[in-house]
Amino acid sequence: MTAVTFDTDTPLLAILVRLGLACLCGFLIGFEREVRERPAGLRTHMLTSLAAALFALITIEMMAVFAANDERTQLDPLRVVEAVTAGVAFLAAGTIIQARGNVKGLTTGAGMWLAGAIGLACGAGFLAIALIATVFALIILVPLRVMESHLFNKRPLGKDAGED
Repeated sequence: MTAVTFDTDTPLLAILVRLGLACLCGFLIGFEREVRERPAGLRTHMLTSLAAALFALITIEMMAVFAANDERTQLDPLRVVEAVTAGVAFLAAGTIIQARGNVKGLTTGAGMWLAGAIGLACGAGFLAIALIATVFALIILVPLRVMESHLFNKRPLGKDAGED
């Protein structure tokens, strides 16, 4: 049994930056959902992104500890990606409802799924990828929403506008 320690293979400043950026990216995506009064907003997207980042960091730390202790140990970080993807997909599916033949919550569910992926990128240290994905998400959610409303005569604002 290992002793309780605060030592990590990843520097504490890197951990702070990775988790903080995951929260910030989740905030940015969740903010748009919150403004549109969707069921999953700021806190949900932030927690989804933070949790995914944490799982990635835990995986990195576990790989460092177990690989150092036993060179025969085979670790597969893709299993964590699969588990996080499945868990976030389960949460995202919960935001999708069908009411009177209309499906709602698809964009919110997709946003949560993306927040999980961005969190994984942050936790794994791929900060540029996380920031680029967040920028693209904001472009998709904000300016494209306005364009969509003009092209397809959808109401751009309001709780009942559109399918998302």
